[in-house]
Amino acid sequence: MPKSPHSSQAFPRPFTTVDVVIFTVIDDQLHVLLVKRPTGEAEPYPGMWALPGGYVDIERDKDLEACALHKLQEKTGVKSPYLEQLGSWGSASRDPRGWTATHVYFAILPHAAIKPDPDSHATEIGWFPVKGDGIGRKLAFDHTAILETAITRLRSKAEYTSLPAYLLTETFTLSELQHVFAVVLGRPVDKSGFRTRVLSAGLVEEADGVKTGASRPAQLYRLKSPKNLTFFPRTFNPRKE
Repeated sequence: MPKSPHSSQAFPRPFTTVDVVIFTVIDDQLHVLLVKRPTGEAEPYPGMWALPGGYVDIERDKDLEACALHKLQEKTGVKSPYLEQLGSWGSASRDPRGWTATHVYFAILPHAAIKPDPDSHATEIGWFPVKGDGIGRKLAFDHTAILETAITRLRSKAEYTSLPAYLLTETFTLSELQHVFAVVLGRPVDKSGFRTRVLSAGLVEEADGVKTGASRPAQLYRLKSPKNLTFFPRTFNPRKE
């Protein structure tokens, strides 16, 4: 009697994983978090750097996003203010252990908020500066291509949304907001045009206090709707910036 197509034994199942591309800004440069692969003989890509992630735990993870969130928390100690599904990659050749499919998310968060628990890391982790469309080295599996896709997505959305604002702490100055946009876009951003866009879009509201430093005190702001992206009516024009 032929097996039902709904039978769990009707066909082999691929391995299912979730990977997370985690961005932050360190020393005025965009960085991505990577983990070093184990060095055991049975391990694929031993000792190479890879994106953090792992197999879906069907007992713990109610869905793919829940899996991404708990892997993010394990590596950074915080819940990212922004998490977005980037896409899915799958083939018989991406992992020598068998047919695998990975569902990839990307997250961005302020570096000051990151407080990883050293006891939660089974492998070495490190922050790597983004250079162009990668980090200047080959990653394990197909993670080099995945990282390139994530960088492109981040920069593309920075052109017309408030996404880079999630790289800042809860309160910030308009100069700090402008600077983080410039860091993500990889080019200067015109001061007057940027401030007009931010204020007219209702992206921020004044917070209590000012920031003092070498220059005159600057008003602090916060996101008016921190749970939602703000979409600008047009993209930045690099010819004017």
